[in-house]
Formats: sequence, C-alpha cells, structure tokens
Amino acid sequence: MLKLKNLTKQLGEFSLHNINLDIEPGDYFILLGRSGAGKTILLELIAGLLQPDLGEIWLQEEIITHTKIQLRKVGIVFQDYALFPNMNVRENIEYGLKRDKLSPAECNQRIEEYAHVTEINHLLHRNIDHLSGGELQRVAIARTLVKKPSCLLLDEPLSSLDVQLRGGLRNMLRQINKSGVTILHVTHDYQEAIALSNKVAVINQGRIIQCGSTKDVFRNPANEFVANFTGVKNFFLAEFKGNTALLKNNIQLHIVNPDRLTEGKVIIQSKYIVVSPEELNSSSTNNFRGALRQVIPHQSNYELVVDIGVELSVLISEESLQKYAFAPGTELWVSFKANAIQLLD
Repeated sequence: MLKLKNLTKQLGEFSLHNINLDIEPGDYFILLGRSGAGKTILLELIAGLLQPDLGEIWLQEEIITHTKIQLRKVGIVFQDYALFPNMNVRENIEYGLKRDKLSPAECNQRIEEYAHVTEINHLLHRNIDHLSGGELQRVAIARTLVKKPSCLLLDEPLSSLDVQLRGGLRNMLRQINKSGVTILHVTHDYQEAIALSNKVAVINQGRIIQCGSTKDVFRNPANEFVANFTGVKNFFLAEFKGNTALLKNNIQLHIVNPDRLTEGKVIIQSKYIVVSPEELNSSSTNNFRGALRQVIPHQSNYELVVDIGVELSVLISEESLQKYAFAPGTELWVSFKANAIQLLD
C-alpha cells in the first residue's frame, strides 16, 4: 500500500540513502533507530514536508512523490503534538476538516466518532493548555484521524509520556490499527516495537539495516548493531571449529554451524537460557556452572548476570528468583540448546 523506492535525501552532512520499504494495508510497521538515524526525515518525506533528491513514494498504487501535502492521503502526528493553543480540543480536531466542505452534521459526526476512538469525548470543550501530555497526544491523533488517512504516521508518540500513560496510549493505538488503519510509527524504543508492531525496520545512519516481521528481526538479528539495539546482550567473539565455538577463557559452546563459518560472533538470547541451583538433566548440550554477579530488576522480570568465564545475561521471573533464593555470590547452573545460539560472520 505504501511503497518507498530508492528514496534518497541529502541534508547538510546527513544522507538518507536508498530507502526501500513495503508497508501493506493493516500493518503496524515500526521504524526503529537511534536519535539522528533519519526516522523523522523519512516521515516528513512521506508526508510531503520535504522533497526527496531521488526515489519514489507510492500510496495505493499511485505515485505521490511530488503531490501537494494537502492532497496526500497520509496523516502525520508530530512528537511535539503541533496543536493550536488558541483553540479548544473540538476546534483543533475540526481544523483539519475545514478544506473538506463537509456539512455541519457530517463534521460533527466525525469529531464525535474520533473523540470516542481516542477517548477524549469529555475533553472536547477543554482548553489545550489544561491538558496532560497523554491527553495532548490523543487530541493530535484524533485531529489526524478525522481526515481518514490511508496511513497514519507517528513520530515518537510515546517518548515524552510516563509509564502509566504509555500503557493506555499503546492500547489505543492497537485498537486503531485493528480497526483497519495502517500505521507507520518511528521510535528508538525496541520494547515499543515488540509490544505494537507486526513488522519492523531498523535504521542506522540513514540506511535500513534490517527489515522483516517483528518476530524474525528480534529472533535473528542480521548483525551486531541490530542485536545490540534490539536488546540482545549476550554476543561474543568466537572461533568456530566444526560444531564448536571457542570463546575467551577457553569457554566452549556446542553450536549448529551449517555454513561452516570459521570465525565471527555468537548471540545467545537471554530468554533461551535456563538457570537452576543444580545441574539439569535435559536435552540442552550447553551446561555451565557459574557465579551470580548481579540481580537487576526490570519492569516485569529480573536480569541475572552470571559469570561462567564470560558474563551471561539471563531473564527470570520474580517467582523463580524467590523460589531459588538467587542472590549475588550464589553458585548456579545455566543451560541452553545448541540451536538457541545464532552465528554471525
């Protein structure tokens, strides 16, 4: 539905280079990258706020590369909301409909519909300067949705919100997407990508590094940058001898090496590592005794840093932490299967 073909833009010393993306109807597509990677520039090219130096933008089988902003069937929601402070909530939402020559009844129906979708019916007569950050974001989204865009573009919509507000807005965005709205959402937060998207592209220094289903990108990062950026902590330099990986301190891992690589890196995702007080009798071919160095609390689980000669990051639940009374200094066993290890050339 939305296709970017060899899109290129030079801005000073920064270059967005040869961007190719296919976003299908109904996708929740997240563009994931650090600040300065080119995410917002790409949104502005799609919206028509910037013109590309090379390449094409297609929407619903029509080329819109040089179509006027107001004629593009896309809607963009900016990180800073870009609402009109001299208008109340209803007037801000209505503003986008001024050019559409709708009857007063049709205009009111759309405002009520999307105020309901974004759960701001009770705020319609409120002044903008009396709203919270989450409420401002909902108004900005409602103002964009009343135009019924073919694709909704979101620029870091959750970045300035606290944890509680993020949860509510995430749920709203899921429901908007499930209603049939295609979404392209840019963020630096890989947890947002996991929570919301069905497809992900990782961008770095103006280039797409990897693109695919969310599951594939997070399970099989294409290189060290993607692995590191998507939250993988266990990656190590290694020499490969057949189905053995040799790490520092003479740590040997059993691996699956179909391409017969001789050197590179290994990635072991934390969720595939099992910890226990005693050695487990299981099918895992990699079993190591180690010392627990750190216990790091996260929002919904705990991270254990276990020294087996190299430091492994392992995720466990609070229930498991309490059950086994794991604490720094504890000796324990870690185990993982050979096919849980990914090899990078």
